[in-house]
Amino acid sequence: MDYFKRFINYVQQHRVQQHLLFWLFIVLVNIPSGLLEGDTLWDIFTLNFCLHIPQAMATYLFAYIIIPHLVLKKKYILSSIVFIFSTYCIAVLARILVVHVGEELVRLKPFEQEPISEIFRDIRKLFEVYIPTIYVTVFQFLFLKYFKDYRKSKDKEILLSKEKAEAELKILKAQLNPHFLFNTLNNIYSLAIDNSPKTPVAIGKLSEILDHVLYQCNKPFVSLSSEINLLKNHIELEKLRYDERLEVHLETTIERDIDIPPLLLLSLLENAFKHGASEDSGSPKILITILQKDNTFKFEISNTVALTYKVQNKAAIGLANIRKQLDLIYAAHYKLDIETSVSFFKVVLHLKNIKVDES
Repeated sequence: MDYFKRFINYVQQHRVQQHLLFWLFIVLVNIPSGLLEGDTLWDIFTLNFCLHIPQAMATYLFAYIIIPHLVLKKKYILSSIVFIFSTYCIAVLARILVVHVGEELVRLKPFEQEPISEIFRDIRKLFEVYIPTIYVTVFQFLFLKYFKDYRKSKDKEILLSKEKAEAELKILKAQLNPHFLFNTLNNIYSLAIDNSPKTPVAIGKLSEILDHVLYQCNKPFVSLSSEINLLKNHIELEKLRYDERLEVHLETTIERDIDIPPLLLLSLLENAFKHGASEDSGSPKILITILQKDNTFKFEISNTVALTYKVQNKAAIGLANIRKQLDLIYAAHYKLDIETSVSFFKVVLHLKNIKVDES
């Protein structure tokens, strides 16, 4: 079986071998019918070879000249003229080769032969016998060729789409990581300016976060538990900046661990801090609910706001990158809802058909 797979892979990678294999098939497929009629292998190969020459001429003429250079370029009148003329000439050639070459080699003499002038005039014989015989092979080749080209174009399209998606995801992650790092360093800088004793704690939390970003986020997916731990560290850093003004409630109901894109939840949390809590000069509140059950996942985050309309528009800009990332990874298997009220801004993320870690 391994030899067969290797042979198929070899043929797929070599164009000349593909053509040789096709014509070998055409040669072999005519053997059983010839044997049933009582012909010898010599008779079968000789007469069929006389047909294979014009069959090959018609095949390559259509596949590589008439169709790509005439039909597909909408030169319909010229392609019709070339088709009719070439079909007639190739059919005449086939009849001449069979009668004056093949039969000369396989038939016992004496026997009568059609003169070449009569072959040119016998249009009925050409259309009833030789043209169908030639074009059956032509159509077989065209079917295989365009099926192969179609598969090749689809494989190329899938590969390009995958590469494009991976490149876009890398760009999105590159946009998220520096943004997060900038915000966090600003927080620590503010603590350092005040000589706050909380500075070492903040640096420790940042160290844990950077460890996650540097060594976990280079993978397409990370565990939900590690992302939740990342959220908790980030919340602790933000609490250092807001002191007692900030209230954050995190509630989790996790049935089983799942894999999710790295920094996805952190991006939603940052959005709540940047466009919600930072705009609330009173006592900002952030409520987070994480629910995982069966093969579904829900992340809900809401924050208090002071100016709902302005915050909504600013937050929408931050959510645009998140939605792009979700489009690339989950396509139609996600839902991102945004809800606003007088005092709250809420984002709800639903993921469906999630692969659950069974270990």
